[in-house]
Amino acid sequence: MNPTADRPDAGMSAHLPDGAQTLLDTAHWIAVAAPYLSVIIAAGFITAIGISWRRALQVRDALSGRVRVEAVPTTTFDPSEGEVRRWAQHLGRVTYSAGGVPGRGAAARLRYSADSGRMHCFLEGPARSAAVLTMPGFAEVEIRAGGARTDIRPVRFPLPAQREGRS
Repeated sequence: MNPTADRPDAGMSAHLPDGAQTLLDTAHWIAVAAPYLSVIIAAGFITAIGISWRRALQVRDALSGRVRVEAVPTTTFDPSEGEVRRWAQHLGRVTYSAGGVPGRGAAARLRYSADSGRMHCFLEGPARSAAVLTMPGFAEVEIRAGGARTDIRPVRFPLPAQREGRS
C-alpha cells in the first residue's frame, strides 16, 4: 500500500515549475487579505474626500472675507529698484500671514480700475492678513483701508526654534 495515496496534494509539488508555488502562495494571500484591503482602501478614500471638502470650505471662507485696501501714490512717486524689491517681499508676507488658509485662498491680488479718468490701485488679500496689507510698502504711497483700522488684528509670526548649543 502506498502511504502518499491518501493525501490529495501528494506528488503535485514535484510537477510545478520553478516559482509556481510562490505564485500560488501570493494568490492565496491576496484572496485572504482582499476584504481587509478593500476596507482600508475605502477608509483612505473617505478620508481623502473629507480632507478635500474641508480645504474647499476653508478656501471658500477665505475668498468670501477678503480685505481690500487702496494704494494712493503721490505725484512725485518714482520708486527705486530696491523699493520695488522690498515691496515684493512685503507682498510675499501676505500669503505667509494668512496662516492655515490654503494657497488658493491666501493669495494677494492687485486690481487696477479707472473711475472718471483716475486710475486706482487696490490690493486684496485674506482677512487674516489685513495687518500686513495695511502696512505701507513705499515711502510715497498712502494706504487707505476701506474699513476701520480697529477691526484689524496684528499678525504674530512664530519664532524660529532655538538650536542646541546656542543661547
